[in-house]
Amino acid sequence: MPRQRRHRPLRAGLPVVSIALAVGGCGEPGSRPEGSLTPDQVDGIHALATTPMEEGRAAGMSIAVVRGADTLLIEEFGHADLELGVPTPPDAVYEVGSVTKQFTAAAVLLLQEEGKLSLDDPLTKWLPDYPVGDRTVTVRRLLDHTSGIKGYTELRHLWAEIAPLELPRDTLVTLFSAEPFEFEPGTAMTYNNSAYFLAGLIIEAASGMSYEDFVEERLFGAAGMENSRYCHKDELVPNRARGYEPGDDGLLPAPYLNHIWPYAAGSLCSTARDLMAWNQALHGDGEGGEILSPESYRLMITPEPLLDGTELRYAKGVAITDRDGTKGIRHGGGIFGFVTDLRYYPAEDLSIAVLINTAGGVASSDIAQQVEDVILGQRAEVMPIPFDGDAAPYAGRYEGPARGQRLVAEVGIEDGQLTIDAGPGSAGALTWLGGDTFGRGSTRFRFVRNADGVVDELRMDVTSGHYVLRRVEP
Repeated sequence: MPRQRRHRPLRAGLPVVSIALAVGGCGEPGSRPEGSLTPDQVDGIHALATTPMEEGRAAGMSIAVVRGADTLLIEEFGHADLELGVPTPPDAVYEVGSVTKQFTAAAVLLLQEEGKLSLDDPLTKWLPDYPVGDRTVTVRRLLDHTSGIKGYTELRHLWAEIAPLELPRDTLVTLFSAEPFEFEPGTAMTYNNSAYFLAGLIIEAASGMSYEDFVEERLFGAAGMENSRYCHKDELVPNRARGYEPGDDGLLPAPYLNHIWPYAAGSLCSTARDLMAWNQALHGDGEGGEILSPESYRLMITPEPLLDGTELRYAKGVAITDRDGTKGIRHGGGIFGFVTDLRYYPAEDLSIAVLINTAGGVASSDIAQQVEDVILGQRAEVMPIPFDGDAAPYAGRYEGPARGQRLVAEVGIEDGQLTIDAGPGSAGALTWLGGDTFGRGSTRFRFVRNADGVVDELRMDVTSGHYVLRRVEP
C-alpha cells in the first residue's frame, strides 16, 4: 500500500550551519601549512555543501577529505533534524546504504584467509536449499554482481510492501529465490542486493557469529571506527541524523525502513570521520592496510572478467574508476533518506567522503566528484576522435536484461556518427574509443560481431553493471 502522507513539507527556511571539525595544520596568520587546503579550496567545498541546502534540496551534510596523514577537512553542514532545528553535529551518524558492501566483501575475504570459506565455494555449500537448478553460483559471483540472481530491490511492489515490516529474515530469501535467474552466472553483471544479502548469511554460517557482531568486532574495531554500527531504528544513537526526501513543497521525513532487509547489502551506519579511518585501515597508503592481507586486498580491488573474458570495472564491493589515467576506488550508497559516497585515490593517497541525510535531492556522487575537482583540479578535456568508419553495421535495436528492467537501446546515425537512446538520461551522441567500442560519459558501449563479422550484440558497461543486449529485428 502507498504510504499515507500526513507530514507538512519542511521548507528550507532554516539557516545553513557549518561546523568545522578539522582543517589540517595551523600556522601564522596568512600562512598555509603543508598538507592543508587553500582558502579558495575551503570556500569552494563550502559552496558545494551549502548550495543544495539553501535551495531546499538537502537537510544536512558531512564532508571529509584526508590525504596521507593529513586531515584536510572534516566538516558538518546544515541540519540533522529539521523539525527541531538541530544543526548537524560533529560525528553525525548516517545510514550509509551500499557503502556497506565493501565491509561485507572484506568480511568474506577475512574468512577466506582463515580457511573458513572460499570464494570458489558454491552458494549451496552454505545455503543448501537455495534453488540454483543445474547452475553453479560461487561466493565470488555474489561479490561482483555476476550471479544472475534476481535483485530484491528491483521487485518494486515486493520491496515497497516488505520494507517497513518485521518478518523472519528468510522470508525475503524465499521471495526472491522464486524469481528466475536473469542470466547465467558469469555471463553478465547486474548490480544485485540479493547477492549481498546471501553473502551476509554465508558470513554468519562460516563464522558462527551474527553479521552485525562480525562487522563490529572484526572490522569496525580493527579500524578504530568508534561511532559506527549496524543500523537499528529502535536504538538511541547519539548524533544520529534523521533522513529526508524531497516533497512537492519542501523536504519530508523519509519512509520507515526495517533494517532486517538491507542487511549485508546496506544496513551499516557510520560517520565521515569513521569512513576516513576505514579507508586508512583498508587501503593503507595505497598498497593495502591492516584489515586484509596483501593477497586478499588485491582480490578485493581487482575486477575479474566474465566467463568470455570481458573485463569489468567492478571488483568486490568497490568500483574501479579512472581519472585522467589515475585509478580510483569508490562506492556510493543510497537508502531511505540518505546518500553517501566514499572514494579513494591510491596514487594521491586521497580519501573523500560525502554523507547527506536526504535522498533524491542531490547526488552524493556529484558532490564528491566536485570536491575531488577542487582538490585535484579539473579533469583534462578529452578531444573526441571522429569516427571515420562505416556506421551502418552498428545501427539497430538492441534488447536485454538490465537492473530492474528490460533495456532497449536504439542505435542510430546522425551526420555519419553514432547516436544512442537507451532511455531517460542515456540519449545522445557516442564518442569513438577505438575498434568497436564507443562511449558516452562514463558508460562504454562495445559492439560484438558474430563468426560472420555481423554485429549482433551490444555490451553496455555502466561500471556497476555490464548488460548484454542482443540485436533484434525492427
